[in-house]
Amino acid sequence: MKRLKVLALALICAAFSPAKADEGMWLLQLMQEQNLADRMKAQGLKMDIADIYNPEKVTLKDAVGIFGRGCTGEIISPNGLILTNHHCGYDAIQQHSSVEHDYLTDGFWAKNYGEELPTPGLTFKFVERIVDVTDLVNKDIEKGKVTEVESFGSKYLKELADRQLKKSDLKGKPGISTLALPFYAGNRYYLFFIKTFGDVRMVAAPPSSIGKFGGETDNWMWPRHTCDFSMFRVYADKNGNPTEGYEADNMPLKAKKHLAISLKGLQEGDYAMIMGFPGSTSRYLTESEVRLRMEGTNVPRITVREARQNILRKEMAASDKVRIQYASKFASSSNYWKNSIGMNKAIIDNKVLDAKAEQELIFLEFAEKKQNEDYKAVVGKINEYVDRVMPLRTQLTYFMETFRSGIEFALSSKMTVLQDLNTALEKGKKKDVEKAIANLKDAYAEIHNKDYDHEVDRKVAKTLLPLYAKCVPTEALPNFYKTIQTEFKGDYNAYIDALYDNSIFANETNFNAFVANPTLEALHKDLSAQYAATVNEKYEELSNRLEEANGDINLLHKTYVRGLCEMYAPTPKAPDANFTLRLTYGNVKSYDPKDGIHYKYYTTLKGVMEKEDPNNPEFVVPEKLKELYAAKNYGRYALPNGEMPACFLTTNDITGGNSGSPVMNGNGELIGAAFDGNWESLSGDINFDNNLQRCIAVDIRYVLFIVEKLGGCKNLIDEMTIVE
Repeated sequence: MKRLKVLALALICAAFSPAKADEGMWLLQLMQEQNLADRMKAQGLKMDIADIYNPEKVTLKDAVGIFGRGCTGEIISPNGLILTNHHCGYDAIQQHSSVEHDYLTDGFWAKNYGEELPTPGLTFKFVERIVDVTDLVNKDIEKGKVTEVESFGSKYLKELADRQLKKSDLKGKPGISTLALPFYAGNRYYLFFIKTFGDVRMVAAPPSSIGKFGGETDNWMWPRHTCDFSMFRVYADKNGNPTEGYEADNMPLKAKKHLAISLKGLQEGDYAMIMGFPGSTSRYLTESEVRLRMEGTNVPRITVREARQNILRKEMAASDKVRIQYASKFASSSNYWKNSIGMNKAIIDNKVLDAKAEQELIFLEFAEKKQNEDYKAVVGKINEYVDRVMPLRTQLTYFMETFRSGIEFALSSKMTVLQDLNTALEKGKKKDVEKAIANLKDAYAEIHNKDYDHEVDRKVAKTLLPLYAKCVPTEALPNFYKTIQTEFKGDYNAYIDALYDNSIFANETNFNAFVANPTLEALHKDLSAQYAATVNEKYEELSNRLEEANGDINLLHKTYVRGLCEMYAPTPKAPDANFTLRLTYGNVKSYDPKDGIHYKYYTTLKGVMEKEDPNNPEFVVPEKLKELYAAKNYGRYALPNGEMPACFLTTNDITGGNSGSPVMNGNGELIGAAFDGNWESLSGDINFDNNLQRCIAVDIRYVLFIVEKLGGCKNLIDEMTIVE
């Protein structure tokens, strides 16, 4: 019976309605079933949909991949040249930067292959194959190999993926791995074969004054004038196979597909489609779950990150060394701090809670008409779940923001080696002690890395430790807080100074003295060891309590999503984003955010000059760019009126993870790279608003202008396929 429900959903989701709006992060493998071609053609698609995705041949899909840990990139030359966002490459740019070679400030331009910089740890991943494994999962459930609840779990999905890889013709191929994931809340399952290239080198990056122009102020805002791009290159061995990392004799990848670049320009209403890897959406949440997101996740994130960023901002402004060390950390933190603020505001402004409540009333009427008892009860059961988890989710978010991404010193996830040393010392086995000491040295080096400043982190701790205590109940405090009260008379500053000055991990002198004579007594008395152990204990406790409180929420969502698909039939619904390959289609379009305000669909370099403020580091304009502007030296990249295009808007449905995604015209030619969403629609991950939702993209002509005229990299332009 359960299997029949899944098959019914497949048919529902494959239904077609000619009234489809732009909402939808569509699965490429379902485009034919869901009859999306007609709608895409009506909006301006000129190419055959089979040239976008076809498992039997090379298509546009093969030019798009996962860049790094959480972005999208596209291949834009036959020689493996990658285009992605500046903020996606920011970590790599920062990794290569120093006070002597400040690529963050000055930019980086490789004029030949020999100048391209190997970037350890950076990968680029292509999707080789997509397989529907829904029937396999259902058979495993029916045979009792796994329960329906367990079918959502990472352990089962990994076992399933490994099992299928062993049966595949791709088994043993270099760089191949598999990933199985649920879709439509577990009503469908797909398996992805991924090919990972581990030798990715930095090729080009504009100065941050161009690639991050507008900084925090303009983030998530329109109008935008940021040339948010960077370029890297995939390298492979002599046979075109991936290697795990840099190899001196590797060569630029001979790409099986790359995107042609259009300089023909764009007009309002033009077709635009985006292919990429959107990270996460929650379009099927109930009203109570939206409140859970607002209060249990967004508010704690805003509170802790704002406190930490205030410290980092001040310290980075005072020191170039600290600025470079914390540039990537600050940018990463700030991005979703502001997103959380904007999301909560947009949820209220766009009346998302009202929309969800109305949907639930309609769904209840539908359930009663269908006489489906599961559908009738599901929203009420989800509400009960929210009541259970709200305090726990809130506490755990405060905890994670404080102890896992806020304070770096004695980071509990890196300090488990102390427990191994404790066990070895208790048993008295010399080899085990030596091994534990070696691991301890690695942990010390990992904490005191080139991007860590002990004094900056001390200031962060002095702000976040008391803040955490104010925001959560006493039972959510790790036990080291008792030490603060008893041994330091409640003086946070005194405790933190003792921790950062006197503990084993505080400095090289203390650490070397301990490893020269490691004893249980010294370990048990050490503040960093106590801190790490109690933080770990509290994390385990909070995580376990939340997991227990979650109950059968996955099965409830599975029921609710199945019911919503039935209710909305014949209109097809896209599954929530989960960082898998998707396509979204729409149009170039302006918008009207408020009464009397109209935002046109594009900006120009003129706006950069209008925003210039030499006293504000977010709005500094490089002298060379000002010279190019004054001379109107734009070459073939200018608009017909002689101006230089900067950014543009589309109605495409995107979210985090789509950063760097190619924006393509009706012929599948590259016209820009997506990099942001607009402030008014930051509730879009939960509820799509077709009137307000906009994707912000950098115009490819602005990118090429900067590469050629400012970076002097005609060599890169020459290897691209450019359509005039």
